[in-house]
Amino acid sequence: MGTMITYQRPDGQSVNGYLAGPTTAQGIVVIQEWWGLNDQIKGVADRLAAAGYRALVPDLYRGKLALEANEAEHLMNDLNFGDAAGQDIRGAVQYLKSSGSAKVAVTGFCLGGALTVLAAVHVPELDAGVIWYGYPPLEYVDAASIKMPLLGHWAQHDDVFPPAGVAQLEERLIAAGVPATFHQYDTKHAFANETADGSKLAFLKYDAPAATLAWQRTMEFLAAHLK
Repeated sequence: MGTMITYQRPDGQSVNGYLAGPTTAQGIVVIQEWWGLNDQIKGVADRLAAAGYRALVPDLYRGKLALEANEAEHLMNDLNFGDAAGQDIRGAVQYLKSSGSAKVAVTGFCLGGALTVLAAVHVPELDAGVIWYGYPPLEYVDAASIKMPLLGHWAQHDDVFPPAGVAQLEERLIAAGVPATFHQYDTKHAFANETADGSKLAFLKYDAPAATLAWQRTMEFLAAHLK
């Protein structure tokens, strides 16, 4: 189990975050879904810690959590994505690098997937990124600025982030020479979130086989680029 810590952004502001894993391990910044820093995303950090990494989840919503979709949408819409990527996430990467992690990756889900792409653009200290079914508006993706390998997991039946946008993102990355590997899964959005049972929102659905395969591919990717 991890603990809550406070770290500094590049601009000097303080951010809280959930930190799990051994001090000397390679680092991973984990970015929440639109729900916030809840138990499910802490569980992802704990799972990475159990795999031998040091995982830090920034509290992007500053203590606020959403239980319903309308609350989550409100919190997400209030979030300054550029500030979150360039300050909250970059500060988390810098914290891990200055306190024991020689290399640091970023991974995020849904909203966090979009922020993972933006972090790849705006955080030069990063060494790798793993995107889970989320991308930002493509006009904000300066692919020429991305200098790290990327792995992407995408749902083929995604009502939130349509496959057409995934194809455009992949084309943009390939054209810029970014080493990006994208995998498609015959699933709905949020297929790796074990709490997404489809009861609250029909377009979110956990898929255990796809989640297991994506996690295995993530472990292989992180081992190749961090260890």
